Amino acid sequence: MKILVLAIGRLKEAHFAAAEAEYLGRLKHYAQVEVRELKDEPALLAALPARAKLVALDETGELLTSADIARKIVGAAEQHGGGAPLVFAIGGADGFTAATRSRAERLLAFGRITLPHRLARIILLEQLYRAYSILRGEPYHRS
Repeated sequence: MKILVLAIGRLKEAHFAAAEAEYLGRLKHYAQVEVRELKDEPALLAALPARAKLVALDETGELLTSADIARKIVGAAEQHGGGAPLVFAIGGADGFTAATRSRAERLLAFGRITLPHRLARIILLEQLYRAYSILRGEPYHRS
Protein backbone atom coordinates (compact mmCIF):
# COMPACT_ATOMS: atom_id res chain seq x y z
CA MET A 1 0.00 0.00 0.00
CA LYS A 2 1.10 3.56 -0.62
CA ILE A 3 0.95 6.03 2.25
CA LEU A 4 1.68 9.69 1.72
CA VAL A 5 2.31 12.13 4.55
CA LEU A 6 1.77 15.74 3.51
CA ALA A 7 3.26 18.07 6.08
CA ILE A 8 3.21 21.84 6.21
CA GLY A 9 6.62 22.96 7.39
CA ARG A 10 10.07 21.46 7.47
CA LEU A 11 12.01 19.31 9.88
CA LYS A 12 15.02 21.44 10.68
CA GLU A 13 16.26 19.77 13.84
CA ALA A 14 18.65 16.84 13.48
CA HIS A 15 16.93 14.82 16.22
CA PHE A 16 13.54 15.03 14.49
CA ALA A 17 15.10 14.14 11.12
CA ALA A 18 16.82 11.13 12.72
CA ALA A 19 13.56 9.97 14.31
CA GLU A 20 11.74 10.34 10.99
CA ALA A 21 14.43 8.33 9.19
CA GLU A 22 14.22 5.61 11.86
CA TYR A 23 10.47 5.12 11.45
CA LEU A 24 10.55 5.40 7.65
CA GLY A 25 13.19 2.66 7.68
CA ARG A 26 10.98 0.46 9.85
CA LEU A 27 7.90 1.16 7.72
CA LYS A 28 9.51 0.21 4.41
CA HIS A 29 8.97 -3.46 5.31
CA TYR A 30 5.20 -2.91 5.33
CA ALA A 31 4.26 -0.13 2.95
CA GLN A 32 5.61 2.48 0.60
CA VAL A 33 5.63 5.62 2.76
CA GLU A 34 6.58 9.03 1.43
CA VAL A 35 6.78 12.32 3.31
CA ARG A 36 6.38 15.59 1.41
CA GLU A 37 7.03 18.95 2.99
CA LEU A 38 4.84 21.77 1.75
CA LYS A 39 4.78 25.51 2.25
CA ASP A 40 1.11 26.04 3.09
CA GLU A 41 -2.40 24.60 3.03
CA PRO A 42 -3.19 25.50 -0.61
CA ALA A 43 -0.04 23.62 -1.66
CA LEU A 44 -1.11 20.68 0.48
CA LEU A 45 -4.54 20.53 -1.15
CA ALA A 46 -2.96 20.81 -4.60
CA ALA A 47 -0.62 17.91 -3.79
CA LEU A 48 -3.44 15.50 -2.95
CA PRO A 49 -3.51 12.63 -5.44
CA ALA A 50 -6.78 11.86 -7.18
CA ARG A 51 -9.02 9.52 -5.18
CA ALA A 52 -6.79 9.85 -2.11
CA LYS A 53 -8.25 8.78 1.22
CA LEU A 54 -7.38 11.81 3.34
CA VAL A 55 -6.92 11.67 7.10
CA ALA A 56 -6.19 15.12 8.54
CA LEU A 57 -4.53 15.43 11.91
CA ASP A 58 -6.64 17.91 13.82
CA GLU A 59 -7.10 18.61 17.51
CA THR A 60 -10.88 18.40 17.01
CA GLY A 61 -10.65 14.96 15.40
CA GLU A 62 -11.51 11.50 16.67
CA LEU A 63 -9.62 10.12 19.61
CA LEU A 64 -8.60 6.58 18.65
CA THR A 65 -6.47 3.96 20.33
CA SER A 66 -3.47 2.54 18.52
CA ALA A 67 -5.47 -0.63 17.84
CA ASP A 68 -8.29 1.49 16.36
CA ILE A 69 -5.83 3.28 14.09
CA ALA A 70 -4.54 -0.09 12.96
CA ARG A 71 -7.98 -1.54 12.17
CA LYS A 72 -10.12 1.46 11.22
CA ILE A 73 -7.59 3.43 9.19
CA VAL A 74 -4.61 1.34 8.03
CA GLY A 75 -6.33 -2.04 7.86
CA ALA A 76 -9.47 -0.62 6.23
CA ALA A 77 -7.39 1.24 3.63
CA GLU A 78 -5.46 -1.92 2.79
CA GLN A 79 -8.66 -3.93 2.36
CA HIS A 80 -10.70 -1.38 0.42
CA GLY A 81 -8.14 1.03 -1.00
CA GLY A 82 -8.55 0.02 -4.62
CA GLY A 83 -5.21 1.62 -5.42
CA ALA A 84 -6.14 4.94 -3.83
CA PRO A 85 -3.31 6.21 -1.63
CA LEU A 86 -3.84 6.77 2.06
CA VAL A 87 -2.84 10.36 2.80
CA PHE A 88 -2.21 11.88 6.21
CA ALA A 89 -2.13 15.67 6.39
CA ILE A 90 -0.31 17.60 9.09
CA GLY A 91 -1.13 21.29 9.29
CA GLY A 92 0.98 24.24 10.22
CA ALA A 93 0.86 26.46 13.27
CA ASP A 94 -2.76 27.51 12.68
CA GLY A 95 -4.15 24.06 11.91
CA PHE A 96 -6.50 23.50 8.97
CA THR A 97 -9.26 25.56 7.45
CA ALA A 98 -12.74 24.24 6.75
CA ALA A 99 -11.67 23.44 3.17
CA THR A 100 -9.22 20.76 4.28
CA ARG A 101 -11.43 19.50 7.08
CA SER A 102 -14.33 19.00 4.66
CA ARG A 103 -12.09 17.24 2.11
CA ALA A 104 -10.86 14.77 4.73
CA GLU A 105 -12.60 11.42 5.11
CA ARG A 106 -11.53 11.41 8.74
CA LEU A 107 -10.14 13.87 11.27
CA LEU A 108 -7.74 12.26 13.73
CA ALA A 109 -6.49 13.73 17.01
CA PHE A 110 -3.58 12.59 19.15
CA GLY A 111 -5.38 13.99 22.19
CA ARG A 112 -6.87 17.38 22.86
CA ILE A 113 -3.46 19.01 23.10
CA THR A 114 -1.84 21.09 20.40
CA LEU A 115 1.38 19.55 19.12
CA PRO A 116 4.10 21.22 17.08
CA HIS A 117 3.90 19.91 13.50
CA ARG A 118 7.40 18.44 13.75
CA LEU A 119 6.48 16.33 16.75
CA ALA A 120 3.08 15.32 15.32
CA ARG A 121 4.93 14.00 12.27
CA ILE A 122 7.12 11.70 14.36
CA ILE A 123 4.14 10.51 16.42
CA LEU A 124 2.22 9.76 13.21
CA LEU A 125 5.08 7.70 11.76
CA GLU A 126 5.44 5.79 15.03
CA GLN A 127 1.69 5.09 15.09
CA LEU A 128 1.79 3.84 11.50
CA TYR A 129 4.62 1.48 12.41
CA ARG A 130 2.68 0.37 15.49
CA ALA A 131 -0.45 -0.15 13.36
CA TYR A 132 1.36 -2.53 11.04
CA SER A 133 2.85 -4.43 13.99
CA ILE A 134 -0.66 -4.79 15.45
CA LEU A 135 -2.16 -5.97 12.16
CA ARG A 136 0.58 -8.56 11.74
CA GLY A 137 0.53 -9.75 15.34
CA GLU A 138 4.12 -8.68 15.96
CA PRO A 139 5.31 -8.05 19.54
CA TYR A 140 6.05 -4.29 19.29
CA HIS A 141 2.65 -3.24 20.68
CA ARG A 142 1.65 -4.28 24.17
CA SER A 143 -1.98 -4.09 25.19
